[in-house]
Amino acid sequence: MEFTSFVTSLVTSFVIFLVLVLLFTWLSRRPGNAPVYYPSLLLRGLDPWEGRRRGTRSPVGWIRDAVTVSEADVVAAGGVDAAVYLVFLSSVLSILVYSGIVLLPVLLPVAGTDHALEIAAGVQNGKSAQHFSPIEKLAMGNVQQGSMRLWAFLLSVYWVSFVTYFILWKSYKHVSNMRATARSTPDVKPEEFAVLVRDVPRPPPDQTIKDSVDSYFRALHPDTFSRSMVVTDHTKADKIYQEIEGHKKKIARAEVVYAESKTANKPEGTKPTHRTGFLGLIGKKVDTIEYCSEQIKELLPKLEAEQKITLREKQQRAAIVFFNSRSAAASASQTLHAQVFDEWTVMEAPEPRQIIWSNLQRKIYERQIRQAVVYAIVFLIVLFYTVPITAISAVTTLENLREKLPFLKVVVDQKEIKTVLEAYLPQIALIVFLALLPTLLMFLSKAEGIPSQGHVVRAASGKYFYFIIFNVFLGYTIGSALLNSLTTIINNPPQIVDMLATSLPKSATFFLTFVALKFFVGYGLELSRLIPLIIFHLKRKYLCKTEDEVKAAWAPGDLGYNTRVPNDMLIATVVLCYSVIAPLIIPFGVAYFALGWLIAKNQVLRVYVPSYESNGRMWPHMHTRIVGALLVYQTTMIGVIPLKKFYYAPILVPLLPMSFIFAYICQMRFYPSFSRTPLEVAQHELKETLNIDAIYTAYIPPCLKPDKLEDLDVFEDAQSHTTSRAPSF
Repeated sequence: MEFTSFVTSLVTSFVIFLVLVLLFTWLSRRPGNAPVYYPSLLLRGLDPWEGRRRGTRSPVGWIRDAVTVSEADVVAAGGVDAAVYLVFLSSVLSILVYSGIVLLPVLLPVAGTDHALEIAAGVQNGKSAQHFSPIEKLAMGNVQQGSMRLWAFLLSVYWVSFVTYFILWKSYKHVSNMRATARSTPDVKPEEFAVLVRDVPRPPPDQTIKDSVDSYFRALHPDTFSRSMVVTDHTKADKIYQEIEGHKKKIARAEVVYAESKTANKPEGTKPTHRTGFLGLIGKKVDTIEYCSEQIKELLPKLEAEQKITLREKQQRAAIVFFNSRSAAASASQTLHAQVFDEWTVMEAPEPRQIIWSNLQRKIYERQIRQAVVYAIVFLIVLFYTVPITAISAVTTLENLREKLPFLKVVVDQKEIKTVLEAYLPQIALIVFLALLPTLLMFLSKAEGIPSQGHVVRAASGKYFYFIIFNVFLGYTIGSALLNSLTTIINNPPQIVDMLATSLPKSATFFLTFVALKFFVGYGLELSRLIPLIIFHLKRKYLCKTEDEVKAAWAPGDLGYNTRVPNDMLIATVVLCYSVIAPLIIPFGVAYFALGWLIAKNQVLRVYVPSYESNGRMWPHMHTRIVGALLVYQTTMIGVIPLKKFYYAPILVPLLPMSFIFAYICQMRFYPSFSRTPLEVAQHELKETLNIDAIYTAYIPPCLKPDKLEDLDVFEDAQSHTTSRAPSF
C-alpha cells in the first residue's frame, strides 16, 4: 500500500468517526431515541436525563461520564463480567502505553537515521530514497544487517515482555479480589446453593432417578442436603409452551389492532383476521382473537398432560442438587463423590439463565467424543482457512483485480477511486470474512456438550484466538509476502530469508490501516448505534403494536463477549507482534484500546444488559490469550532479528521459558479460585433468611414451572414414586 493510500485511509476514517460522534451527540438528546441509547437505564428505572440538561450536552460529555464512574457502578449496571472486560481492555492499554513510552523515543530515531532500505534499493534497482514511505523508514527493516543499532530492538523485546508480566500480575490479582467480593456478597444467588450432578448411575428398577439422587446425597451430606431436581427431556413440553405464548402474543397484538380500528364513523371496528396456513398466507381465514383463544384452551390440557409425562417418564441421568448453605454447596462441588470417574460427576451449578438443558444429559464418554470431534473440525478450519485468507490478501489488490476482471480497469484506473480502493478494499474484505466465523465456533462449542452459555462463550473465544494467530497474522503477513515474491523464490530459493526480513516490517502498513479502520469506523458505529436506531424506528412504526413488541424492538442484549474478546485479541496480538518491528503501530493500538475502553464503559452503563453473570470467569482465558500473544510476539522476534544477521539474537531465547514459567505461576496462584469457590469466600452470612423454595423454583424450566409456589411439592413428588421428602430449610 502506498503512503498516500495509508494517509487517505487514516484521514477518512477519522472524519467518519467525528461525524458518527456528532450524530451520537445529536441523536441521543432526542427523547424518542432514549430506548436505543439508554435502554439499560430505562430497564433499571432511572431517568436518562437526570443531572444534565438535554439541550446542552457536549459532544465529549459521555467521555467525562465514563472516566468518572467507579468500578462499583459498572458492576451494579453491567455485572462483574462487564467490569472484567473493562479490566482486560485497560490491561492491554497499560501494556501498550508503558511499552510505547520507551519504544517510540528510542526505536524511531534508531531506525529513522539508518539507510538500509536506500542502500538495498540503490544496489538492486537504482531506486531513490523517495521510493520508501516514512512508515518503512521508521521500522526495523531500515536498520542495516549486523548493525549495533539492533541492540535497541533486542532490549525492547525484553522491556515489552517485563511490562506485560507486571501488568498481567496486577490485573489477575485485582480480578481475583473482584470475583471474591462478588461471591461473598450477602445477596442470595440460586447458583451458590446448588451443584450440577451429571453421569448419574442407572437406578434400581424400584426407584426413579430422583429417588436415587436423593438417597445418595442424603447419605453423603445428611446435615446440609436439601432437595434435588432431576433434569428432564422437556423438548415436547417446551414446544407446546412456546405455542401457547405465541398465541398470547397474537391475541395481545390483535386486541390493539381491533381497538385502533374503532372510529367515530365505525364504532364497532374490524376484528383482525389471519389465515391458518403457511406463514399466514394460505389456508382458512379466521378471527385472530377467537382462533388463538380456542388454540390456547386446547393446548393447556396438552401442556399439563405433557408436564406430568415429562416429570415422571422423561427423567435424564443428571440433576441439580440443592444445599442449605453456600459453604455446603461449595464443599460438595469440590468433593470426589464416586470411586470411578464416569459416575456422579459433581460441579458448581451454572446460573439458571445460563443452563443449556439439552447438554446436561450427555454422558461423559459422549462428551469426550464430541469434544474430540469438535477439536478435529476446528483444527481443519484453522488449517484450511489459510487458503481463503491468503486468497483475500493476494486477490484484493488493484493489480490482481485489473488482471482478473478487465472490465474494472475503467473504474480502478481513476486516481481518486484507486486511492480509496487501495486504502480500504483488503481490510474490508478481511473484516467481512472474519465476521462469519464466530457464529460457527459458537455452534461447535455448544455441540461439545458444555452445560452453560458462559462456558460456551469462553470455549468459542479460545478457538477464535487460535484461528487468528494461524490465519490472520501468519496467513496475511507471510502469505502475502510469499505470493508477491513467488517468482523470485522459485528462481532463487535462498532469497526467501532476505525477502521475509524486509517483507514482515512492510506488512505493518496493512495492519496499521486495519487497526485504524477497526477503532475509528467500528467504534464510531458502536457509539452512534445507527443500525439499531434505524431498525428500532422501522419496527416501531410498521411492526410493533403492543408494549411488549416495542420493548423487544429495542432490547439491547449483552456485550457479546464471543465476538468482542476475540476481535480485541486480534488487535492485541498484531500490535504486540509489530511493536518492535514497526513501533508506529503502538499509538494506533493505544488509540484502539483507549477508545474501546471509553465506549465499552459508556455502553455498559447505558446500553447493554447482561444475559448472564459468571463473576469474571472469563478472565483466566483472557489472561492466557494475552500470554499466548506475548509468546507469538517473542517467537516472531526470535525469528526476525537473526534474519538481520545480528549474532546476539539468541539472547532472546530465555524469554520463552520465562513466559511459560510466568503463566504457570499465575495459574497455580490464582486460577483455582476461579475454577472453584473458596470456602472462606462462601462462608459469609446472608442478609436475609434463606428461601430454598425460591432457589428451587429458579431452576425449573418455564414450560414446567408451576403457577403457584405452593405447587412445588406436587412438582417435586411427580418425579418420585414416594410421596414424602425431606423437610425444606
